[in-house]
Amino acid sequence: MIHQEQIAVATKGHGDMHDLTDQVNQIVRNSGIKVGMVNIFNVGSTGVIGAIEFEPGLTNDLPQILNKLIPPSRDYGHERTWHDGNGHSHLQATWLGPEITVPLQNGNLVLGTWQQIFHLECDIKPRQRKVMITIYGE
Repeated sequence: MIHQEQIAVATKGHGDMHDLTDQVNQIVRNSGIKVGMVNIFNVGSTGVIGAIEFEPGLTNDLPQILNKLIPPSRDYGHERTWHDGNGHSHLQATWLGPEITVPLQNGNLVLGTWQQIFHLECDIKPRQRKVMITIYGE
């Protein structure tokens, strides 16, 4: 069986993080699927889906470390082509990735005690994101 729903995420721009765990859990309950896999996918090239301990220290640390590793700059090829200020946004999002897959057991997400599913906005502007939740199982 396959069940699919969409989550809307309104972001404030670069570095804005959202905990999606409760919403994904609700979709899992809606599906009635007990055993399988849940894929959470950001639609767009400058948003990230991942797992983290969703607490203030880490929600500040992750965007800051990304900016140190892949800093905003006008020197990226994307900037020379488009001049839109978000070359680093594309690179950061590509590096972390647009999706995560989580096992499903007994109708529950299999996550660690301090592990939550997050969305991270890497673009420089606020965005209205679509996050697709696809559940495969029985």
